Parts: sequence; structure tokens; C-alpha cells
Amino acid sequence: MSTAQAPDDTPEYGPEGTTDPEPPVNRDPLAVILGNASFFNVGYLMLGRRGLAAVTGLVTLILLIILGTAARTLWFEIVVLLWWTALVGHGWYLAQGWPRGRHRGGSRSRLILGAAFFLPVLLAFSLLRVHVASINSRVAAAVRTGDCRRVAAALDDRWAGDYLANAPGAVQGAGTGRVCGELGETAARLAAVVTNSDPNSLPPELKNLSAVLATHPDDDKLVLRTLDDFLGRLPLSNPCDTTTVLDTLGSYSTRDAVRDRAKAVVPRLAPAALVGCGDREFQSKDWNGAKSSYQRLLDDYPQSPLAPKAFIGLIAANQAIELDHVRTGLGAGSDTSYCSNPATWSGATPYRAASPNRAVLRGDSAYTNQLPADWVVDDVAKAPLVICVSPKEQGDIVQSCEYQSGSVLTSLYGTNTVSFHKIAVPIRVIEVLTGHVVANLFVQVDGTICPAVISYTTYGSFDTGPSPDEYVDAPDTDVSAAVRDALAPIISP
Repeated sequence: MSTAQAPDDTPEYGPEGTTDPEPPVNRDPLAVILGNASFFNVGYLMLGRRGLAAVTGLVTLILLIILGTAARTLWFEIVVLLWWTALVGHGWYLAQGWPRGRHRGGSRSRLILGAAFFLPVLLAFSLLRVHVASINSRVAAAVRTGDCRRVAAALDDRWAGDYLANAPGAVQGAGTGRVCGELGETAARLAAVVTNSDPNSLPPELKNLSAVLATHPDDDKLVLRTLDDFLGRLPLSNPCDTTTVLDTLGSYSTRDAVRDRAKAVVPRLAPAALVGCGDREFQSKDWNGAKSSYQRLLDDYPQSPLAPKAFIGLIAANQAIELDHVRTGLGAGSDTSYCSNPATWSGATPYRAASPNRAVLRGDSAYTNQLPADWVVDDVAKAPLVICVSPKEQGDIVQSCEYQSGSVLTSLYGTNTVSFHKIAVPIRVIEVLTGHVVANLFVQVDGTICPAVISYTTYGSFDTGPSPDEYVDAPDTDVSAAVRDALAPIISP
């Protein structure tokens, strides 16, 4: 019976059966390359180089931290790439059997292990670069439409992994993000112009927009969108503030797209703002301000559909100014200076347009107490006439009489002639509309003459006798009635 000896699979180390004290390492170049290419330095571990794996792993970690935080630039990404290439090349170099004579065949399990580390890293790296490209695409689309909100939303999707996979790409939109941050602050201040009706803060914000446009011309749509958002919130609640804002926009002098866009909105909004401001000023009795606003619209926008309304407002403002002048000229109740220098009011009712023609009284009121109540008003705005009543004067002589006067103490007597005059009341009636004199009356009232005794005043022993001119004796009621009768054909024809 024959026997067979199984082949001895035990490897022989060294020549002619001598034993190598260090067992050989199972080196598979592809497995080592994949292991090191994963950035986990698994290839070195496959080679049994734990110390080398630890040192190179620490360096790799430091480089990745710097790349992801401090040096997000292309040149540092090249540094990391060179380090990665060095790891792969060094692993391949060692896996080829250095020193020579120590190479054995590869192991499928080690190849799978290397691939298990490398492929997920490769997949993650690829996905992250796709993610960065997607973010940059979204940022570019948002810039084309001038939408900073979409820019911010896209940039908010970045995370540390993006900087590790594509640092230059991940920071590509950072400049746009800073521009949008600055524009956001400007937009907030422009919003305050609207919410606080504070047009004085507008000029510096326009300069800010121009400054951003000058330094970042490629982001012009973002700048103009910020301006458009503000312009879209006009007009303000106060039309006078709107007018101030539009004046600022129209007078902005920097020659750029900001100025062009700002000026373009002025003709569209200015007519309504000017009319609204004029109406507001009119209601607050700022007649001159209202007149200026209405006149500006007629001068700057004569073809505007609001021009007729502005013309009517201008007439009303002029009439209000005239009425103020009339009221000032009338003065207090006893002042009759108006009738010597009358101011006109184009809004007054023409004389004889209605009966009775009501009047405002000025001057001496002693003989106007019997005028009918519906003839007299206190406000000249309700009266087509102003009646100025001067103090009584001596009218025509009715009769002259002789009186004997003298001092009993001195026994000096003499004869004096005394003339008795009618009681005369000068009255001037002025039409408020034109300032013309409607009537110049001199009402005279007769009465009792030549009484038996006339009393007069002497000064010590000096006696000049009675006054040579005296009024007839007539009741005030008779004078008042005469005044009423003289005015009746004028006030109530």
C-alpha cells in the first residue's frame, strides 16, 4: 500500500529553508491605493504602518479643517489635492514591495475593504460638488432676477462639507451674499422712510445704492430691485411727504442706473402727490403752501388729468388769501380804515345778487342798533358789502339864533350868534368783490332848535360865550331810524 504526502503549503522564508524573523505583509497595491484615497489612510493600516497612518491622518485632519474654515481658496484646495496625491502615490509605492522580495499576492477581502472606504468618500465628494454647483446655479438665477431673498435662501443651504468638497465653489456666492446683506440694511432704512414718513433719510440711502452699484456692477439687478421695492411702496400716507420724496428722487444727481430708475417714477406719482398735498395744506389753512402745490402741478404737468382740479384749487387758495387780506384790513369793530383802502375778495357774492345784501359793519355803532338783524353778519365771507359808519358830524345849518351871555360878577354882557346844525352821519358802503364804492351817504337828521337857554362852560373869569355851532336836539332813535332808512335801498332794494 502506497502513501502520499500532502504538499507542504507552509511558505519558506529565506533561502534554503532559513526562517525570516519578520513575516511578510500581504500587499495589494490597488487595495492600498483605494484605502489611502479615502483620506482615512486605511492603506497604511493594511501595510501594518500604524504610526505612519496616525501621523499622516493627523496632517490630513489639520489640512481639511483649514480648508473648511480658514483657507477656502483654490490654492489651498490644490495643496490638499497634492497631499492626497502624495498619500495615494506613497501607498502605491509601499504596496509594490519595498524593500523588494516581500510582495505576496493580493487579497480580495482587502480590495473590498479599501473600496468600502473609498467609494463612499468618492460618492459623498461627488454629491457635495453637485450640491455646491446647485447652490451657485440658484444664486446666479436669483442675481439675474435681482432677488436677494433667494440669494440668501440658497447660501443658507451651504454647510461645512461643501467647503471640503469644493471650497472655491462654496465661497463663490459669498460676495453676492455680502452685497445682499448691505442691500438688506439699506432696504430696511428705505422701509423706514415709508413707515415713518421720514423723507429726510432718503438721500443717504440713494448714495448707498449708487456706491454698491459702482463697486459691484455685475449685481446691478440686485441694487435696482432694492430700489424698485422701495419705489413700489410709494406714495406715502402723507402726500406732502410724498412730494418731498419725489423731489429728492428727481433731483438726485449721481449719473447711474439708480438715478435713471428714480427719476422715471416721478412723473407717474407727482401729479397726485401735488394735488393731495395742496388739498392737505388747504385744509390746514396754509393757503400759500396750497397755492404753491397747485401751481407746481400746473407748471410741471399741464397735460395731467389732475390739472383742472389743481386749477380749481389754485383759485380757491387765491381766494382764501384774499379773504385773509380783507379780514386783516377790516380790523376791529370801530376801525374804518378799510373803506379808505379796501381789499378785494374774488370769492365774494356780487352786490345785488341776493336780497338782502348782507353787510359787515365797521365804525361808530351808536346809530346802527336799529338795523334789521338779517342785514348784518359778523363774517365778511358771508357779506357782499362792508358798511363803514363814521362818527356824527355837523350837517346843514337849520337856523341861527342870538344869545346873550356874560359874567354876573363882572357885569360884562355880550350877544352871541349860535348856528344849529343837523346831525349828520357819514356812511360809506363798499362792495367786497370789487372794492368799489356802492354808496357814499351823508345822512342828516333835523331836530329842535334855538332853546331858550344854552349851557356852556367858562374857565375862571374868562368867558368866551357859547359855541357858535351846535347840534339840533334830536333823539338817537331818530338818527338810527334815518340811518336805517338811508341804507334800506342799498341793502334790501
